[in-house]
Amino acid sequence: MKLATIPEMQEMADQVRRDILRMVHAVQSGHPGGSMGCTEFFISLYFNHLRHDPKTWTMDGKEQDLFFLSNGHISPVWYSVLARSGYFSMDELATFRKINSRLQGHPGTKEGLPGVRVASGSLGQGMSVAIGAAQAKKLNGNKHIVYTLHGDGELQEGQIWEAVIYAAAKKVDNMICTIDRNMQQIDGPTEKVMSLGELRPKFEAFGWLVLEMNGHDYVEVLNTLETARRATYRGKPIAIIMHTDMGRGVDFMQGTHEWHGKAPNDEQFARAMAQIPVTRFLDY
Repeated sequence: MKLATIPEMQEMADQVRRDILRMVHAVQSGHPGGSMGCTEFFISLYFNHLRHDPKTWTMDGKEQDLFFLSNGHISPVWYSVLARSGYFSMDELATFRKINSRLQGHPGTKEGLPGVRVASGSLGQGMSVAIGAAQAKKLNGNKHIVYTLHGDGELQEGQIWEAVIYAAAKKVDNMICTIDRNMQQIDGPTEKVMSLGELRPKFEAFGWLVLEMNGHDYVEVLNTLETARRATYRGKPIAIIMHTDMGRGVDFMQGTHEWHGKAPNDEQFARAMAQIPVTRFLDY
């Protein structure tokens, strides 16, 4: 399914945020904050930008763009968008984090869930995986693109910077890595836990092309993704620094690390759902 207009995408964002809250509340566990902050990004990617076909999905992903979620704890938003874009039935969202479910709290490949190509519970590994996939596409003569998403707290992992160095040195220029710069991580603001400083000059110093965008502005997200795609195969890997608000869409959840990995109780759930109306896309 392709969403052609901004109003359609805005409606889908409301519905996806409802999915996230319902999934996490039902099992009283999960990571709603970062999921809600990245909703517009996932909708823009899967419903408008990504060259993919859920009906012909394979692990190899030949002749299609690939996406790797490196910060796997924000699986609720990914699962919602995968289901709503046709990778599996929306009814399966009700099994999130339950025994024998394919929708594990952190995505894995053992369960065989369409759309998931790598386990991503351990932070810092997704860029390395994506580099391998991007180089494989080049070896196969495939001109499609490999995309990743990372949390900003994840950039405190050393493996990220090994991958950053390698990608530039080997000219992995068919890869676009987005950083969710919400300034929050599990124990507090990133700048208090371990300051990341200015990310743009860091990536540029390693030889990357760097773009920035407001992750909640559909026009900006779509334009930046298109600019990034046009810049591929020109000798440099591409990073997008995406500025977002953790917990976006619910007033008492927004802009704080407290909802990184906490489920709302019944009263909080009712308050949150009252702020996000059901849309024509309907609840699962």
